Amino acid sequence: MRNYRHEYDTYHAKPKQKKRRAERNSSRRKMEKVGRVKKGDGKDVDHRDRNTANKSRSNLRVTSQKQNRGWRKDKS
Repeated sequence: MRNYRHEYDTYHAKPKQKKRRAERNSSRRKMEKVGRVKKGDGKDVDHRDRNTANKSRSNLRVTSQKQNRGWRKDKS
């Protein structure tokens, strides 16, 4: 069984990870404000250079959740 409490305490609750999550949320809010994404639309905001700290508009793009969350699987 997966221990979600332990996972949160040892990874997700760390200050560095909280900052990275806040940066991702900020990027999503920026795209919502422009009108590129909406809540519940099944889209993700993707960072072209995979660096969530780089929030410039040229680095952000809208992709489907399937495409954005599955990109690692086809790399062998």
